[in-house]
Amino acid sequence: MEKAYQIHNQSAVYFLTFQVVGWIDVFSRQCYRDLIIENLQYSKENKGLCLHAYVIMTNHIHLIVSHKYENLSGWVRDFKKYTAKEIFKMMEEVNESRRDWFKVIFSYHGKYNKRNQVRQFWTHENHAVELYNNDLIDTRVEYIHQNPVRAGWVQYAEDYLYSSARNLAELDVVIEIDDI
Repeated sequence: MEKAYQIHNQSAVYFLTFQVVGWIDVFSRQCYRDLIIENLQYSKENKGLCLHAYVIMTNHIHLIVSHKYENLSGWVRDFKKYTAKEIFKMMEEVNESRRDWFKVIFSYHGKYNKRNQVRQFWTHENHAVELYNNDLIDTRVEYIHQNPVRAGWVQYAEDYLYSSARNLAELDVVIEIDDI
């Protein structure tokens, strides 16, 4: 992994991307998107996460975050581990028509993972970019919010429910965001 995309300053604001292995469209189902939102909310209330912007796409998540206790790397590790475990569990419990295919893909990627060799949900990369000035922050917020527009899902960023663009437009939201 390139050093340029690692979290070096634990107290800084970062742009992060969490990608599902194989670009699998897991988050096309609402139950998995809601699990991410629930865990972000729990992290805000109990783990020191400050969530400044986000979007949940079908196979990746973009976040702008910081950490109250200067342990952003620890939060990333815990978030990815917990959400992967819970999503694997949900896939067994819900009526998931893609369950067998998912198992093959996640097992394949797990085979090449030195850490578990069973299955893998998230890629190891987080594409961490420190946002050290307002211009960088504004550019990344715009990038995040335009993802659903570029994908052709909505005409206006604030129309996509799983995005902080709704917060900025003062519409109903699935999670509150924190000021930067």
